[in-house]
Amino acid sequence: MSQSNDSSNPEEKEHDLESIFQQKRILRSQVRKTLKFMDPSLRSHEDNAIQKIVLEAPWFKSSQRLCAYISCSALREVDTSKLLSQILQIPNADGDTKTRKKLYVPRVEDKNSHMRMFHISSIDDLIANSMNILEPAPVDADGNEREDVMQANEPVDLFLLPGLAFDRSGRRLGRGGGYYDTFLKKYQELAKERNWRQPLFVALSYSLQIMDEGIISATPKDMPVDALVSPSGVIPISAAALDRMQF
Repeated sequence: MSQSNDSSNPEEKEHDLESIFQQKRILRSQVRKTLKFMDPSLRSHEDNAIQKIVLEAPWFKSSQRLCAYISCSALREVDTSKLLSQILQIPNADGDTKTRKKLYVPRVEDKNSHMRMFHISSIDDLIANSMNILEPAPVDADGNEREDVMQANEPVDLFLLPGLAFDRSGRRLGRGGGYYDTFLKKYQELAKERNWRQPLFVALSYSLQIMDEGIISATPKDMPVDALVSPSGVIPISAAALDRMQF
């Protein structure tokens, strides 16, 4: 093998990464522009269709502990309000809490790709940050620390993830901060250390966000998703998704 094809060459690696980052920047700009001009009625229709598919899915119903993003209309993310409402529903009148799901939601800690996920029991547990994005405070109204998913005693079953673009091989294009990729990698490592079953990483996607294979470039740090949910249905990708989603 010639030196020019040696992937261990640091200069070539750096050049390849910069090329990938440039491709991502271009694609992000294109997708943002497409989302900006998406017809509002179509957006609403797809939001409802995606959430309906998730709510009716056996793999969602059977998940007891979940991590999910709080959708932001300004970022033009697939709406999760109905999903969160269902997850946070009040237990049965007889006091049975076994069927109530446990929800963790993200909080960005700094500009260095550091994100945490805290347990909330109500939408009222969220406050708007400086970018007007809803997040949980690290402590509740009584001053008690919220449970951090990384310190929880039980594993998460399902992650519901946002993104700018996806393909059918599981590649996900984020917004460039690296928050989700960093967090998901750490959680996978935690689950492996504790001998837990790995959670499913499921991304919610508008139809126009699903790209042809080869369009989304990826680095070794990019975390793939197990499945996509679009208005047309569920697209299982990984072996785990094919098994647990019963396709």
